Amino acid sequence: MYDLAVCYVKGEGIEINLERAFYWYQKAAENGIKEVMIDLAGCYENGEGTEKNLEKAFYWNKKAAENGDEKAIFNLALSYYNGKGIERNLEKAFYWYQKAAENGYDIKAMVNLAMCYENGEGTEKNLEKAYYWYQKAAEYGDERAMSHLIKYYEDGLGTKINLEKAFYWRQKVAESNKASSKNMDQFCIECIEPHMNNILYYQELVKLMKIDDHHWCQQCNARRFQHDFSKWTRGFSEIHKAIWSDGPIYSWNFDKQQWSRQTEYEVVLKIINNSSCLNNKFLDEWKHHYNLMSCAKKGSLRKCLPDIVKCKWQDKLQLLEKIILGLKVIHESNLIHRDFHDGNILMSDDHNEVFIIDLGLCKPIDDLQDDEIYGVLPYMAPEILRKNPYTPASDIYSFAMIMWEFTSGIPPFNHKAHDHDLILDICNGNRPEIIKNTPKCYIDLMEKCWDPNPLNRPTIIILENIISEWNRCINKYFSINIDGNHTFDIPNIDNQLKDNILEFIEANETLVQVQANISIIQSHPQAYYTSRKFTEILIQEESEETQCFDEFII
Repeated sequence: MYDLAVCYVKGEGIEINLERAFYWYQKAAENGIKEVMIDLAGCYENGEGTEKNLEKAFYWNKKAAENGDEKAIFNLALSYYNGKGIERNLEKAFYWYQKAAENGYDIKAMVNLAMCYENGEGTEKNLEKAYYWYQKAAEYGDERAMSHLIKYYEDGLGTKINLEKAFYWRQKVAESNKASSKNMDQFCIECIEPHMNNILYYQELVKLMKIDDHHWCQQCNARRFQHDFSKWTRGFSEIHKAIWSDGPIYSWNFDKQQWSRQTEYEVVLKIINNSSCLNNKFLDEWKHHYNLMSCAKKGSLRKCLPDIVKCKWQDKLQLLEKIILGLKVIHESNLIHRDFHDGNILMSDDHNEVFIIDLGLCKPIDDLQDDEIYGVLPYMAPEILRKNPYTPASDIYSFAMIMWEFTSGIPPFNHKAHDHDLILDICNGNRPEIIKNTPKCYIDLMEKCWDPNPLNRPTIIILENIISEWNRCINKYFSINIDGNHTFDIPNIDNQLKDNILEFIEANETLVQVQANISIIQSHPQAYYTSRKFTEILIQEESEETQCFDEFII
């Protein structure tokens, strides 16, 4: 009956006849065929094949919703909220919005549920829950939710004031190119204070927002920093941790006619080596440079590995996808990171965001010679160790090492000296040992990413597609099986993807801390995890082991 109705709607094998389609939709629905109830409701709502009747549309929407139809659940919530075909009932609208949102059926339902919590419609006002659902919807790309999140972070509604995250979501709105983001700060702050040429806080929005002659830049008075309590060196930089007494500007106070600042702001000051030699491509109007960044209190991804390795696979995959999306931005900008490792990925306080740093700073910024090679050895692709040019595939190899870390909880090759022998081992195909209970599909992808031939590695687009699909399906699995019955029933996926998801589910079940045995392995005293210069070492290796360096030259 349902198939016959569809034929009448689409004119397949017969002329289009909406009246006959309605007749067969009705017969099928009255005989309890759940899938057709939402179509019958649509006929009544739009007057297709019958007279428009909102009450009957509501009736069949309700029947479909009660039988689990995703679209009908959201439609029913809208009907109750707007009083469409039924008396307006905000409590029932809230109930059905909540059901749709909690099962991940509809992003719009998440936003509408957040608005119910925000305005106290159908439930008690609760800004914390409103914030939670706005955040969920924003992560799925809803612009309305992003706009609300900006206000929540700026005003401390339902969460703590966090101007970095407010700025982050402003950027996301701008990136979508669907909204002008008129409240974005589109101006340059010029000469706010004299003699502030020692430290630069700079975030360029010109290319991102495609706006001419507008960007956000702030110069900062070095005397306003308390930076005498922490100093360390890292790679090619000298780093200070400091408190910026004034704090960064985040808006203009029209009442007081002055800038509003986030005072006592914790930052990191990174001195760029040889920065006095910068050419005009690198802001040569300032002759001695610090790079000023917000302080990530959780530190680098490497510091968080002991916690990450204990996470369920759905959490690991979400974090990996965020790292991939960051690397994707770099590659789509025709750039290569060249020093991609867990020390150059910072974690937000709630582990919900990642920040890839040191792009273009993996070697002295005034040393632009292609024949200089820098990096952290375990993350360096074999073609780089053979002195071939960096390519995006080199970053993919490094990402494979991060994938492995998520299964082990430790950096790769931490039990070996990072010397000539390890260089030869990597060139000869030696890779970290596969950790027990790692899903096979994950191993297969990881091994493709660290393939010795860069041409065989997946692109960042392919990587994103695979891991985002894993994420989507595993989240769908847990939303369907929220009651704990674990009845695998994810529609519209092929058998291969279904098998992959089952591997992750089974790996969760056997998530005994096997990794703990690995974590107790002491790092080798000659294992180095800061960037070093390898040019001279590789020249020596090339002369001693020509066979290794001749393979896969591209």
